[in-house]
Amino acid sequence: MGLTATQLTEALDALAAIEPAMARAVERAGYPEPRIRDRGYGTLLRTIIGQQVSVAAAQSVWRKLESELGDLNVPDSLAHASDDVLRAAGMSRQKASYAKSLAEEVTSGRLDLQHLPNDDEAAIAALVSVKGIGRWSAEIYLLFAEGRCDIWPAGDLAVQIEIGRIMGLDTRPTEKAIRLIAEPWRPHRGAAAIMAWHHYKVDMAVV
Repeated sequence: MGLTATQLTEALDALAAIEPAMARAVERAGYPEPRIRDRGYGTLLRTIIGQQVSVAAAQSVWRKLESELGDLNVPDSLAHASDDVLRAAGMSRQKASYAKSLAEEVTSGRLDLQHLPNDDEAAIAALVSVKGIGRWSAEIYLLFAEGRCDIWPAGDLAVQIEIGRIMGLDTRPTEKAIRLIAEPWRPHRGAAAIMAWHHYKVDMAVV
């Protein structure tokens, strides 16, 4: 599971003590709600299904697949599903290939989602070895499903925009720059990312 409300509050308080800009952000936007997902195959499958489509469209595909294949949190049924079944549910040929690849990696034991490496970079590498799982998806999974406290999705556009605003920068920082900015925030960069998304939503609501 992801970082709890208590863990988020404690991490952000620690960040606020060393970064005045983060303290002002918490004062302005309040503490974010936890972002928690289930650990395991089903969450990664939802990530693949949800790529580049609306939430409603992803939910529709999930319901159709569930109706046809049963419990989607168990990879066996999808691993043996025909391409026609997946396409009929609304998955593109590429996305169907990604979903089957994930199912096969899990059923074969090559990817053990219950025992990913403790080292964050090693865990990211294990996840991105699966077709259709990029670094961002791997980072989001480790942050929301495993609650790894120092995951820092520096390639996320909203994180870049909002950290730039929080820090009072004139332009959006690059991925390289945002990694340098956040280096002193270890081991609480996951909470900083969640705060950035929360602060972004507050900014959008004000506009």
